Amino acid sequence: MEMNVSKNDEQVIARKAGGLNPAVIIPILFAIGVCIYLFVLGSPGNFKDADKLGGGSVAFSSVEGKDIHPDSFLGIIYKGGVIVPVLITFMITVIVFSFERYFVLGKAAGKGNLDNFVVQVRSLLNQNKIDEALEECDRQQGSVGNVVKEGLTTYKALSHDSTLNKEQKMVALNKAIEEATTLEMPMLEKNMMILSTLGTVATLVALLGTVIGMIKAFFALGSGGGTPDAAALSTGISEALINTALGIGTSAIAIILYNFFTSKIDGLTYKIDEIAMSIQQSFAEFN
Repeated sequence: MEMNVSKNDEQVIARKAGGLNPAVIIPILFAIGVCIYLFVLGSPGNFKDADKLGGGSVAFSSVEGKDIHPDSFLGIIYKGGVIVPVLITFMITVIVFSFERYFVLGKAAGKGNLDNFVVQVRSLLNQNKIDEALEECDRQQGSVGNVVKEGLTTYKALSHDSTLNKEQKMVALNKAIEEATTLEMPMLEKNMMILSTLGTVATLVALLGTVIGMIKAFFALGSGGGTPDAAALSTGISEALINTALGIGTSAIAIILYNFFTSKIDGLTYKIDEIAMSIQQSFAEFN
C-alpha cells in the first residue's frame, strides 16, 4: 500500500512539472512584446521621412511623436500607444500556450489511433484477455493508455484476491480508475485557464486603450479654441480603433482555441470513461 502511495505522489509531481510554467514564460513574452513594439513596429522604415528619424526605433528618436506619420500598416499599429505592447504580449501568449496545449494533448492521446485503441481494448476485454489488453496500453501510452493500464492492473490483481467479495472488488476497481483519471487531468487542463482569461481580459485591456484614445481625441477637439486640431483628433481616434482591433482579434482567437482544446480534453475523458465502463462490465462478467 505504501508503495502505491509513493508511486501516486511521483505521478502527481510529474504532472505538475509538465508543460510550460506561466510564471517564467509570461514575463519573457512581455519582454518580447515590448521589443516587437519598439524595434519592429517602431522601426523608422515604417514611417515617412525615415532618414530624419535615425536608426533603431522611433521611440528613441529626437523627432516629436506628433510629427511622425506612418508609412505602413506596422507603423499604424505602433501609433496605437502604450497599450499595444500589452496586447501584443497577449497575442503571443495565446499562440505559445496554444502550441503547448496542442503538443501536450497530442501526447496525451498516445502514439496510435485512439479510436482503434478503444475498439481493440474493448474487444480484448470481451474475451477476458487482460494481458493482451495491457500490452496494447504499453504500445499506446499517453494519458488514456496510463489510466486504462492502471485499471487493468487493478483488475488483474483483484481477480486473484480471495479476501474481498465481488461488490468490494467492484468498488476497489472503480476507485482505482477514478484515482488514475484524477492524476492525469491536471496535465490535460494545465494552462487552459490562461487561454480562458485572455479571452476576456484582452477585450477589457483593448477597451482601456480605446478609452485613452478617445480621451486624446476629445482633448484635441476641445483644445483647439474653436478650430480643432484635425491631426491630433485623427491620431486619438486611430489609437482607439487600433487597440480595439488588436484586443478583439486576440480575444476571438483565445476563445476559439480554448473551446477547441476543451473539446479535445472532453474527447479524451470520454474515451477513458468508455473503456472504464467496459473494464467494469468485463470484471462483473468474468469474476
